[in-house]
Amino acid sequence: MRQMMRAACGLWLCGLSPVLAQEATSPVVVELYTSQGCSSCPPADALLANLADQPGVIPLALHVDYWDYIGWKDEFAHPGFTKRQKAYAKAAGERMVYTPQMIVHGGVRVVGHEPEAVAAAIAAAADRPAPVRLTVRRQGGQIMIEVEADPPLTSPAMVQLVGYREAAKVEIARGENAGLAIEYRNIVTSWDQLGDWSGQEPLSIRAPDIEGRAVVIVQRAGLAEILAAVAVE
Repeated sequence: MRQMMRAACGLWLCGLSPVLAQEATSPVVVELYTSQGCSSCPPADALLANLADQPGVIPLALHVDYWDYIGWKDEFAHPGFTKRQKAYAKAAGERMVYTPQMIVHGGVRVVGHEPEAVAAAIAAAADRPAPVRLTVRRQGGQIMIEVEADPPLTSPAMVQLVGYREAAKVEIARGENAGLAIEYRNIVTSWDQLGDWSGQEPLSIRAPDIEGRAVVIVQRAGLAEILAAVAVE
């Protein structure tokens, strides 16, 4: 599958939609760590915007705050997203974080403005069957979540609820991107851990509903592989 995608797409994601729509057993989550104050980030933001229109992919933009000091405060930045990126780095034995960085399905770290590398990582993640079954629905002002694994997992996982804004256009007046007007997509507004799961017995969770778009993500503990993800309808 990876070779097929590379041959068809070259440096872009032209063939990603049909491949993922036909073969993926769980959408592939792509986290982009970005900043409005980072001059290298606009191409990665554009790449994420392209992914937002691709079936079988859940791209999420997490704006970090560590570039705010150089002249432009990113209105979407949150220290919790910086903390999450640093936790990924620590789990991988890395000492530094950078933007733009994409983390594909919790496992593969890619420079965020390299389309071919991103496409290959997504294709590889889509080839792997989801080891858990995740069911999510809205009901009576709550989000109903059911997750089970057969066979049971060999290590614990965590259930997370992510809220995000579909799109926003920002005119940047200062800093490295001064003068640019950038259309951002799938801007994460909240990322909450709903509970820990042993992976042995089926788990049911009722969470308060959140406004706007959301996705439930089941991920191995320690910020490792994402096991399943479902958009909240």
